[in-house]
Amino acid sequence: MIEVRDLHKAFGAVKAVDGVGFSARDGEITGLLGPNGAGKTTTLRMLYTLMAPDRGQVLVDGIDGAVDPLGVRRQLGVLPDARGLYKRLSARENIDYFGRLHGLPEDLLASRREALVKALEMEDIADRRTEGFSQGQRVKTAIARALVHDPRNVILDEPTNGLDVMATRALRRFMRQLKDEGRCVLFSSHIMQEVAALCDRIVVIAHGRVVADESPDALRAQTGESNLEDAFVKIIGSEEGLAA
Repeated sequence: MIEVRDLHKAFGAVKAVDGVGFSARDGEITGLLGPNGAGKTTTLRMLYTLMAPDRGQVLVDGIDGAVDPLGVRRQLGVLPDARGLYKRLSARENIDYFGRLHGLPEDLLASRREALVKALEMEDIADRRTEGFSQGQRVKTAIARALVHDPRNVILDEPTNGLDVMATRALRRFMRQLKDEGRCVLFSSHIMQEVAALCDRIVVIAHGRVVADESPDALRAQTGESNLEDAFVKIIGSEEGLAA
């Protein structure tokens, strides 16, 4: 479980995150939505301890990110906005490298790597160098690398960005599998069809603040819209009007 409490982050005079708070629960997929510049990526970077908040608290399975950042990282599997593969290594070698960084014994590393290669349908690319991989192949490798230590909490920043239809469908199946295993899945996306199909809860951020935190059905009911995209636009539109 990921708990975010009153997070603040400013860059000079710009308040990127201004009191964000929400919970992402085990066995659920939580979507983090918002227009460009809303503070989503900054929030995610504070969650996985890449960036320290000016104020507030991040708890991952009860571990405070400010007190024990390494402990938090052990509980998280993260697909960041920058995928960052080692191009001279094969997909399997990329996964192995991160597994060894986490201190996994070789037999356990091998079994987890092969389970991920199978689950993500990577058998045909596993031994190829990642230089020249398609966007979908890079994302699959980066996700396998992030999950090799078997974390209970998974953060995915725009996981299907740039993927074709088949790769997107495969990734959605995998995300549902993570949920069915009882993991906490938090992901950001701009694709409303994806959010509607996957999310148990939706957290909407605008101007660095949480402006909605509901199930998809509750958001539609709250706005009087049958379409989730229309509901999102109405929520963001009211916030833009208040900000002006």
